[in-house]
Amino acid sequence: MNSFHDVRFPLGVSFGATGGPERRNEIVQLTSGREKRNARMAHSRRHYDAGTGVRSLEDLYEVMAFFEARRGSLHAFRFRDPFDMKSSAPHRAPTAFDQEIGMGDGATSRFVLMKTYGVGEDAYRREITRPVAETVLVAVAGVPKQISADYSTDPETGELVFSAGAIPAAGEKITAGFEFDVPVRFDTERLSACVTAFRAGQIPSIPLVEVL
Repeated sequence: MNSFHDVRFPLGVSFGATGGPERRNEIVQLTSGREKRNARMAHSRRHYDAGTGVRSLEDLYEVMAFFEARRGSLHAFRFRDPFDMKSSAPHRAPTAFDQEIGMGDGATSRFVLMKTYGVGEDAYRREITRPVAETVLVAVAGVPKQISADYSTDPETGELVFSAGAIPAAGEKITAGFEFDVPVRFDTERLSACVTAFRAGQIPSIPLVEVL
């Protein structure tokens, strides 16, 4: 990611946003009437409209100031997805046993945080690059570890980093729980708003797109 500001989009606005993941597939109908389907993207990409979360002129002014500080679409930033922001179910607090992220080999000290959707061979594993560091909980071979003493998270990559004396041994399963943000940028070069229209109930469009 060439230019990322490690700041979060206004929370009050993000929780009222709409959006979700996008998949791009190519579907060709054969002469037999059957379809041939191919995935054009290996990973989903999330799109949001934060305009639906703007409830007051103060919210609108805050978003405009944030837009200016990011230089429009130039710099990416953190966004709290109102629908998918935890390693656990939405109504539960994360635990150190939520997601399996790897297996120790006695030498590897860095592991990518992952969230798995579905089960079995069809499951999709999503790489989490912007965890909320203080929420990351880790267990190795079923034993919870201590943050700072045993592990930390890399602020640049979001990877889990074990300290020298806590590197998982060969065959030990590593699990983790966490809250996370989505790296996004503004998907527009201009914000257009009208105070009169806003007071009349017309919501401005504030498009955001995930940065992969």
